[in-house]
Amino acid sequence: MKTINPTTGELIKEYSNTSLEEIEKIIARSNSAQKKWARIKNSERASFLSKIADLLRDQKKELSELMALEMGKPLNQGIREIEKCAWICEFYAEKASEFLSIQEVKTDASKSYLTFNPLGVVLSIMPWNFPFWQLFRFAAPALMAGNGVILKHAEVTSGCALKMEEIIHKTGIPKDLFRTIFVSNEDMKPIIQHEGIAAITLTGSTRAGKAVASQAGEALKKTVLELGGSDPYIILKDADIQLAAEKCAISRLVNSGQSCVAAKRFIVVEEVYEEFLEKFTHILKSKKIGDPFDKDTDVGPMARIDLRDELHDQVEKSIKAGARAILGCEKPEGAGAYYPISILTNVTEGMPAYNEELFGPVAAIIKAEDEADAIRIANDSMYGLGAAIFSKDVEKAERIAAEKLEAGCCFVNDFVKSDPRLPFGGIKQSGYGRELGLYGIREFVNTKTVWVG
Repeated sequence: MKTINPTTGELIKEYSNTSLEEIEKIIARSNSAQKKWARIKNSERASFLSKIADLLRDQKKELSELMALEMGKPLNQGIREIEKCAWICEFYAEKASEFLSIQEVKTDASKSYLTFNPLGVVLSIMPWNFPFWQLFRFAAPALMAGNGVILKHAEVTSGCALKMEEIIHKTGIPKDLFRTIFVSNEDMKPIIQHEGIAAITLTGSTRAGKAVASQAGEALKKTVLELGGSDPYIILKDADIQLAAEKCAISRLVNSGQSCVAAKRFIVVEEVYEEFLEKFTHILKSKKIGDPFDKDTDVGPMARIDLRDELHDQVEKSIKAGARAILGCEKPEGAGAYYPISILTNVTEGMPAYNEELFGPVAAIIKAEDEADAIRIANDSMYGLGAAIFSKDVEKAERIAAEKLEAGCCFVNDFVKSDPRLPFGGIKQSGYGRELGLYGIREFVNTKTVWVG
């Protein structure tokens, strides 16, 4: 397994695959460690998570540099990612006892209640785009609930995976409670179906999610899937257009456009279409593409050359189908997996820019006739991860977000983001299950009914 610097195309390091024989031993030791971990008090587990938070903050510069090296994340964004990881560790250290406390239910029994017990060892299959956050938003609640974790990270960010393991072990958490394995996607089925794996969580593409769900389903394993997204951002005629343009630009370019919950489709009602397009374009033109180690860089390279080329193919096919390129949209020459900040207009149904996820710094602008048409277009997608709507009539926008938009996370006058205090996840082809908040920690527990006659 190789990690390649996406800025230069140079090899960083090679890693040996973990043999199936060694994985058998890891799973066995993880289950033994998990059974002991499940018996300790929440307050003890919380102390370990607090130590993880401290170590993350102490090493945030080093960790952000590692992300910049392996997957091209601009340094300032990397530092924010690490700070958010520390936050989620502290959040669950504080709230887990409340979330997992016995819940009494009045029935005709003398006593009846619910307990929330750990499932066992959970296999975590994680992507490269937020290499620390994606793991900790699952691992923090899973560990606090008493589970063990085996991590299979993306090849691109193998160094990040080992660094996370090092940090967690440094707190004194039992070594076998959290382990990293290096396995190709093609060899995952026997691990997913192994009797020592209680459940699986995956963040990745819809295609990967379907494969994992199928393999896990054969063995009746619980899964949580956070998959692709093509988030619609609706701009109504009564929106604050400057605010909308600024928020939309931030969301489209976060992580160099490589976020499943980034703004992807911008649905603008006809009355304000030109005004929004002018302001939005002006903002995007002001952003700097460059070396992720440069503190002034807004957009770094994409994580891999093949991903850059796939994105450009989607752009070219959309243009051939009638979309208009008004910014960027040309693949650059030279080293690195760079792609220009780009805007496509005249985007209509049937184009990749309309129907597919554009996982990179390309904005698809879609004109809507009115509010009803904008809502229709927003929901005309196989995805349902996030959505946003902009309007000065907050009550109306809130009603649309709550009742009419088909997504797991709907925001009013702001861009979609994850927050440890709120559940996060999607519907339709964006997956199922929830991470974060109360619902996130209860995904990987046995909600047990106890009845006393």
